[in-house]
Amino acid sequence: MTAARSRATTRGLRAFHRAPTSIRSRNLNKLSTFAHGGATAVMSGPKKVDSLESAKELLDGIDTIIFDCDGVIWLGDTIIEGIPETLDYLRGLGKTVYFVTNNARKSRKGYKKKFDDLGLEISPEEVLSSSFAAAAYLDKIDFQSTGKSVYVIGDVGIGEELDLMGIKWFGGPQDWGREIELKSGYALPFDENVGAVVVGFDYGINYYKIQYAQLCINENPGCLFIATNLDARTHLTDAQEWAGNGAMAGAIKGCTGQDPIVVGKPSPLLIDYLVQKYGLQKDRILMVGDRLDTDIVFGNDNGLKSCLTLTGVTPEKKLLSPENKIIPNVYVDSINAFRGA
Repeated sequence: MTAARSRATTRGLRAFHRAPTSIRSRNLNKLSTFAHGGATAVMSGPKKVDSLESAKELLDGIDTIIFDCDGVIWLGDTIIEGIPETLDYLRGLGKTVYFVTNNARKSRKGYKKKFDDLGLEISPEEVLSSSFAAAAYLDKIDFQSTGKSVYVIGDVGIGEELDLMGIKWFGGPQDWGREIELKSGYALPFDENVGAVVVGFDYGINYYKIQYAQLCINENPGCLFIATNLDARTHLTDAQEWAGNGAMAGAIKGCTGQDPIVVGKPSPLLIDYLVQKYGLQKDRILMVGDRLDTDIVFGNDNGLKSCLTLTGVTPEKKLLSPENKIIPNVYVDSINAFRGA
């Protein structure tokens, strides 16, 4: 690149990053072409779906849509406006819809009830949670044959899914409120037959649970450390963001020095399950979520098309920032854009 072109490119990039995001999005490909010195060196930026025409162009190449839930369908216990109409519209187009959530507080049965309570009609087979993913992973490796138990940090959802797989477990909500009396010579007793520790979101987490988990992982040979997800933040209410399961899993990693086996997004376990069970074609699946580091990575890394919605934790400014390296195929203000709303 010549010195003159280099200076011009620098000025162009500065002007680009000062521009409003709407202008920036439209000019992203044009600027990349100029910077690389030719029409063939076009950087692929995210296209915003903001009209019925652009929505049709996207959906014509899609058979199946996988939605994250928190920040996409609802915020806490409040449904996002227009979602029922959008889901009806997509089904009317013949699209198959699934809901995949990293929130392990509920089982699939529990999430079915939440959908019902919000007035959304779905079948139980359309919901996959990371609590199910944890149980499915243990079933896949035939954990039952070891005769060992699972210690759970988390809510009722993990235990309910483990029960369906015939896997012995304890902990979870049963250990909420447990305390440790630190005194000379005291050692916390733990079960040497624990073969796996599953860590999911747990708003009742305490020092007892952390100590019990680290003893199992550090002292029991071959004990697995499984995390349902590593989400930094989550939507417990519609008023603010709350610390997510990354805080719980991070506490256990900090005292064991081990990285967990992650079974929720962006792990391929859930998409592999759907593809194998229903014979889906990956390049005709659209993954829709509000998180770059889980939902969009899940889509991009597993051969799906990906769409970021701005109704959750990721603002447009962060998506279009030059520091962001995780790029979806498209993005929307909300999934209502799929019907031109």
